[in-house]
Amino acid sequence: MSQGVRTSPEGSGRALSEAYDTALLDLDGVVYAGGEAIAHAVGSLATARTGGMRLAYVTNNALRTPEAVAAHLTELGIRAEASDIVTSAQAVARLIADQVPRGARVLVIGGEGLRVALRERGLEPVESAEDEPVAVVQGYGGPELPWGRFAEASYAIARGLPWFASNTDLTIPSARGIAPGNGAAVEVVRIATGAEPQVAGKPLPPMHRETILRTGAERPLVVGDRLDTDIEGAFNGGVDSLLVLTGVTDGALLLAAPPRHRPTYVDADLRGLLTGQPEITREGEGFRCGGWTATASADAGRLEVTGDGEALDGLRALCAAAWTAAGEGVCELDGEKALARLGL
Repeated sequence: MSQGVRTSPEGSGRALSEAYDTALLDLDGVVYAGGEAIAHAVGSLATARTGGMRLAYVTNNALRTPEAVAAHLTELGIRAEASDIVTSAQAVARLIADQVPRGARVLVIGGEGLRVALRERGLEPVESAEDEPVAVVQGYGGPELPWGRFAEASYAIARGLPWFASNTDLTIPSARGIAPGNGAAVEVVRIATGAEPQVAGKPLPPMHRETILRTGAERPLVVGDRLDTDIEGAFNGGVDSLLVLTGVTDGALLLAAPPRHRPTYVDADLRGLLTGQPEITREGEGFRCGGWTATASADAGRLEVTGDGEALDGLRALCAAAWTAAGEGVCELDGEKALARLGL
């Protein structure tokens, strides 16, 4: 993928599962939601795998071990092994191992996923600042993580120990709604200490590095539902991305995306892996995709779309109009009526 400013989603004459050797799939909002498989996910992934595409599941959640994640996917009907799972716990453990001696003790503020990842890298997880750790690592520990764990981290960091965080996602989806994520917990320790952690998870390079090292992907495609983690992570890694609209990103967020948040492709769900992607062409002052033409009217202060056909084609055309108008910035034109016409 070119690191120039993207002004339009791209087309593909080949199915994405044929054009790329490995799909790097986010989990929440892409494969499942609230623990249940998202519509079309199981069948689409099975077809992509049968066709020769490798599937790797990449998550910022450091709580569960790869074995636990693989078991959950298998329960949903998605064939997966622990080796198919890449977590931010693994990424941060490698980041720490690059900076401390093998066998060193690391204070863990988080769950079992962090402990397993540290042991994999030859490090010893400990529970107290009095256990002579040489570093502190913080990852999502679930809703029952005791408040005293944040104090333990603060004591160690105040002594000058380096501080690492698996990720800084402020929120995490749950069956009951949106809950505080590891980023919220990191903020507690940051306020208490004034320190800044080294962060490994999406969208930062250590996570992309971990994913490539573990999968050996040569032509990877990042598949996600979040612009600020999945798509920005692909941008930072210099690889292509597919945004699926089964999670947190809606049409309004997509139209207002800055360059680092603009995906290569946009599709409704994981069925997009199995098809080509329509071309978007310039027509006068507008952009055409399928039966729709979109324009950016600076005078009227809004985005407009005319035509008919698949609503998703209209959204792709609107992206081209909005991103071209925004250039290196953020589109501030009103797209509400255009999206309403598309039923989005």
